[in-house]
Amino acid sequence: MPVALRKLESELSNLLKPELFSDYCPNGLQLEGRTEVRKLVTGVTACQALIDAAIDEKADVVLVHHGYFWRGEDQSITGLKKNRLQALMKHDISLFAYHLPLDAHPELGNNAQLAKVLGLRVEGSLDQRSNTPIVFSGSLKQPASFAGFKKLLEEQLQRVPLAIEGRAKKIKSIAWCTGAAQSYIELAVAAGVDAYLTGEISEPTVHIARESGIHFFSAGHHATERYGVQAVGNYLAEKFSIQHQFIDIDNPA
Repeated sequence: MPVALRKLESELSNLLKPELFSDYCPNGLQLEGRTEVRKLVTGVTACQALIDAAIDEKADVVLVHHGYFWRGEDQSITGLKKNRLQALMKHDISLFAYHLPLDAHPELGNNAQLAKVLGLRVEGSLDQRSNTPIVFSGSLKQPASFAGFKKLLEEQLQRVPLAIEGRAKKIKSIAWCTGAAQSYIELAVAAGVDAYLTGEISEPTVHIARESGIHFFSAGHHATERYGVQAVGNYLAEKFSIQHQFIDIDNPA
């Protein structure tokens, strides 16, 4: 049985609470398509390849982590943006996008789901002054050496991480934030954890890691953010008895 688009929108709003976040893009329904939903496609980024795949799968809705209309970008609907939106509109497909709300959700979010994949215990957050913390902290269920945790990341995420070795012989305590969260390494250093894990790395990150002695792992923006949107898609499919398919458009970044 199909579910009404507005009912799906209401459920996502109640689940992810986008109104609590000051974000870089609009969270929620970014493009309205047909009024009833039978099939949902999820993916990390609303690139042309994902849209084309969703069209092939006859999706009614595409749900992503990285959508459109980012703060500071050209608001003109031209070029690549025009092509993407035109394809969605031609096939009457709705687009939902949730950025920080999808990182932060304590059960279905990117950080929580990455913890499940890697066997990390969630014990708190480092950005506790925020009403919507996105930097998780905890411990490894099985403490590992630097080389051992690097191997675990490669095996579980299918990506060779860029890693800076720290001082601790065994990694027990860890902080993490998926995506482009390398700037939060200083929170991890201040908290005294053994390691910090994120998706990306910047030039200053290397020096901070070396000088502080923290283990640092950059495991890929895309690779660390594949899991939240899948979990939300599975949740919606079960709740509303609709079809769900996650489509992974590989990205080495």
